[in-house]
Amino acid sequence: MKSAHTVSHIGQVLPGLFTLLLPAAGKQALSSNRRTAVKSLESCRCQSFGKLMKKRGVYSPFLNGATSVFRFWYGTILFGSILLDQPEASLSMIKIKKLCKFCDTQVTNCSGTGSCKVECDITAICPHANEVCVSIWRKKDNNVTLETLCYNPAHKLYGLVLEDYNNSKCEMKEKKGMGSEFFICSCSEDECNEHVFFTSSFPFGPSDSLDSQVVSVILVSLVPLLVLAVLVITSFYFYRVYRQHHATSKRKKGPPVDFSDAHAIMMDDEGSDISSTHANNLNHNTELLPIELDVQVGKGRFAEVYRAKLKQGSSAGEQAFETVAVKIFPDEEYASWKNEKDIFSDADLRHENVLHFLTAEERKVQKQYWLITAYHPRGNLQEYLTRHIISWQDLWLLGGSLARGVAHLHSDHTPCGRYKVPIVHRDIKSSNILVNSDLTCCLCDFGLGLRLDNSLSVDELANSGQVGTARYMAPEVLESRINLENIESFKQTDVYSMALVLWEITSRCSAVGEVKEYEPPFGKVREHPCVESMKDSVLRDRGRPEIPNSWINHPGIQMVCATIDECWDHDPEARLTAQCVAERFSDMEHLDKLSGRSDSEEKIPEEISVVDEK
Repeated sequence: MKSAHTVSHIGQVLPGLFTLLLPAAGKQALSSNRRTAVKSLESCRCQSFGKLMKKRGVYSPFLNGATSVFRFWYGTILFGSILLDQPEASLSMIKIKKLCKFCDTQVTNCSGTGSCKVECDITAICPHANEVCVSIWRKKDNNVTLETLCYNPAHKLYGLVLEDYNNSKCEMKEKKGMGSEFFICSCSEDECNEHVFFTSSFPFGPSDSLDSQVVSVILVSLVPLLVLAVLVITSFYFYRVYRQHHATSKRKKGPPVDFSDAHAIMMDDEGSDISSTHANNLNHNTELLPIELDVQVGKGRFAEVYRAKLKQGSSAGEQAFETVAVKIFPDEEYASWKNEKDIFSDADLRHENVLHFLTAEERKVQKQYWLITAYHPRGNLQEYLTRHIISWQDLWLLGGSLARGVAHLHSDHTPCGRYKVPIVHRDIKSSNILVNSDLTCCLCDFGLGLRLDNSLSVDELANSGQVGTARYMAPEVLESRINLENIESFKQTDVYSMALVLWEITSRCSAVGEVKEYEPPFGKVREHPCVESMKDSVLRDRGRPEIPNSWINHPGIQMVCATIDECWDHDPEARLTAQCVAERFSDMEHLDKLSGRSDSEEKIPEEISVVDEK
């Protein structure tokens, strides 16, 4: 009786132990014959012993012992068959820590082509079993560096999600938008990151080689197609030249061309499909707009901005023109031009507080890409605040219009109620905001903008990179911890940046008392701080620009300061939305008008509103 009871326990424990040791991969790795055998044993055990037990009604000591012996026998056979068929699957639960090359960033002779060996003498045991080996190759200003490390692929590295790390080779893949040439590879075997391979220079291996006869057949088949393609392209080229020559001859014989009608259609504020179509046809199917560049008025990371003259035909013997702004991208910044063009081309983007877009052009002769927009003679907000002290009315004009512009970008519908794709700017700062003649703001420079289309995957959002200007980056952007599952997280980063701009505007308002010279947010940090410097100020010290007690003596400024404080909260979920900020400024404007304040009570005389720039 005792032995039967003991065997019963063994028979019950072994199948459970087998279930724990056998992972899903091991179960799936069973050969079809063994799976059939296992199912037969299962069926036999369940049916024969089950029926016998039901028939007896109770478990006799003999049947209980016999059942346990059968369970022990069944579990042993099944576990043994797994070990014989897939020994590696049965041991897959045992995770062994990897050995990886582990050296800090160092200068290397690796040219970025073919393959090369990492000059690293340190081999480390990765702290965790699920970490993989990683190598990172960078080239910036002709300095080439290589970094090797262990890393957990479940976390982002430099804002990137590691992909294809289950490899025996470390095959480099280029990542765009990192501020330099940036290649990264990951692999999962010991010291596999010691040799790196640049896939663009990979020779074809034996599996990719083609038989010479097959190559010959392909070449013979392609030759006629290539000849036909050359003929078609040549014919099209001569036809295009003929049409241009014919059009030029007509213009010389007839009156001057009037571009006012075409320009009026492009300036149509209704945002209809007709205006977009016309702008597209004007850009691609006829000659380029007659634009004469005047002077350079700005320069950024990707492009230069010029004031220019758009000719409108002649009137009374004089050439008429309209002043426009032309943003010129060099050939290598095509991606930035295309991104901004695609965002501007959305007719639903049009808003009084967003820069008015006219058209985009590819200037192939100069190898340049142009964006043609409205021109704002007052310049950007940073320049304006540097030169001027503003009144309380100016503050709610500038701040309210800025909030309305950001709210329009973030909204998923137009003022008319139509659906639109929300857009995040991702680089809101005072130098990317223009000042209108009526002292309202309009957003510009959408080179880093992102359309929050529902079709974007989490990986696509994750690999969009850590972008923006470090001084204006939200805490979650600085530490690459944006919640990719919620597109509202991207909008919250814009709200943080907007709060810093509102602080800049408020700091130059006469209503705060003593007005100091213009200073950017975190002015004590160096002129062009890097991400690491801003991490110290924003993350470690939880610092924000100072709001002096004297500011809150004015009731309106007090409300603005409270709004700013809620917008730059460290917790993204606690921040206000841009729409809420816009509504608060509208309330301030309404209350100010009801109180009967006149502009003369708050306005600073023009002769003392300009700060001497030395």
